[in-house]
Amino acid sequence: MSARVPILNMSVGALLVRIALVSLAIIWTVPTFGLLVSSFRDRDDIVASGWWAALSSTSQNNQARTGDASDMTEEDGLFVIAGNVFEEDTSATISTFGGGLLPANEALEGRDTTGIADYTAGQTIELEDGTSFTLNADGSYRWTSDTAFELERGERFFFVQETPPTFSLENYNTVFSNDNIGQAFINTFTVTIPSTIIPIVIAAFAAYAFSWMEFRGRQFLFAIVVGLLVVPLQLSLIPLLRLYSTVGLNGTYPGMWLAHTGFGLPLAIYLLRNYIGGLPREIIESAKIDGASHFTIFTNLILPLSIPALASFAIFQFLWVWNDFLVASVFLGIQDDNIVMTVSIKDMLGTRGDQWHILTSAAFISMFVPLVVFISMQRYFVRGLLAGSVKGG
Repeated sequence: MSARVPILNMSVGALLVRIALVSLAIIWTVPTFGLLVSSFRDRDDIVASGWWAALSSTSQNNQARTGDASDMTEEDGLFVIAGNVFEEDTSATISTFGGGLLPANEALEGRDTTGIADYTAGQTIELEDGTSFTLNADGSYRWTSDTAFELERGERFFFVQETPPTFSLENYNTVFSNDNIGQAFINTFTVTIPSTIIPIVIAAFAAYAFSWMEFRGRQFLFAIVVGLLVVPLQLSLIPLLRLYSTVGLNGTYPGMWLAHTGFGLPLAIYLLRNYIGGLPREIIESAKIDGASHFTIFTNLILPLSIPALASFAIFQFLWVWNDFLVASVFLGIQDDNIVMTVSIKDMLGTRGDQWHILTSAAFISMFVPLVVFISMQRYFVRGLLAGSVKGG
């Protein structure tokens, strides 16, 4: 019995780990899938129901007004006001209607009804003034009278419309039709690629120095680097902006590269130093015995062995810079020539955010490149990140 206890414990532990991993995957995947589904729905559908109801028809209470006396026509001795509550090429239908100019349904007296469901589509209602009103399922209405209408303004009525599920690329077309989106895409690459490569190169040299080179104050300097991890970058925005204005770097790509390099270096040095410092000492000492210089050791030994850690930080830095809005807005500005993806998407929303629904499609357009980078380098990600977190020199 005692010999089976460890096996049982291991099995329960493995099961709990799997449950936790599946739960985390669901927590992250379900909202993303919902965002994808919403990106193919129009604004009214998104407002009417959640993404989980995208495959079912949505019910929405609505209202409309009839035409007035200027819209009246005469047909076979009857005066008619006709029209349609829907725009052309709509797939919505009317299920019930009532309220407004229409009398309450006597058959529903005493029941809990709001009036909007008094009558079914296609039913003809006789009004107290002798007129009759019909609202069909396709949204067309017909109001007839024996005498001429004297309406300066149309009468209001209410209805429930049923909209079948519809999916389209309209949101994506709206994003791609923006004049600045192509330039913003190129600008984002121009900012992101150097802002990822430069800190990796500098951090790799610094991590090797902190790990395998002896010099005074090494531990103190590394402690300062680690302390910079907790300093909010927002504290440096105004001083750095004033410095850039003085030296002429404000609104330039080199200014952005230097800013992202400075903000990313503490984490990069910390991760790479722990990884490089955990490499076998025998390899370094053997190379020194053979007469190799520090530069030779770094380029021929350290860099090939540190690819997992370098790839891990590259993913972090690329995602951070690609999705950055604050730093790009402060140091690069919002001019059309320099605008990046995040700023361009924000401008598409309008001054009052009335185009908020395109965020769903814009998010996936913006996510495409980071997803490609992550998928192509994900085999290094966990291995390099964990090694850089637990190893120390």
